[in-house]
Amino acid sequence: QINQLFAAMSPRQSVVLAASQAAGMGARPWRPLGADTATAAEADAILQRCHLADVADTAARALAYGKQRLLEIAIAVACRPRVLLLDEPAAGVPEGEREEILDGVAALPADVAVLLIEHDMDLVFRFARRITVLAAGAVLASGTPAEIAADPRVREVYLGEAEHG
Repeated sequence: QINQLFAAMSPRQSVVLAASQAAGMGARPWRPLGADTATAAEADAILQRCHLADVADTAARALAYGKQRLLEIAIAVACRPRVLLLDEPAAGVPEGEREEILDGVAALPADVAVLLIEHDMDLVFRFARRITVLAAGAVLASGTPAEIAADPRVREVYLGEAEHG
């Protein structure tokens, strides 16, 4: 039932609802959604940042899969997190829509720490400032993208490159 309700809502309605709740307006349920202009403006800024302004009034169920993933991120940002956990945000997203996901993640507020779990190394190297590589449940390496790219253990495990001596 809840999923059907959110699928019928537009991105603007969903993000305004999340921002209103984060601003403490959940205790006033009979107030029209978006009646607070500051919250509505915050929601519009989030939609713009997440590349959803062009589909802000479209039902979520009608959005392309990549836009739906961006909407999930926008709703999370509207909740004003200090840390945002993203588990493979571009998984299943067609190649042509991945760029918007990457741009949306890159445009997240600077005061939000992002923990990104991702197997797409192109995405990781483009986005991350610091990378921790796990292999078999243990930390294999940790460092800047340049340090990780140069690490022979990472190259062997994840890029399939064995050292030749």
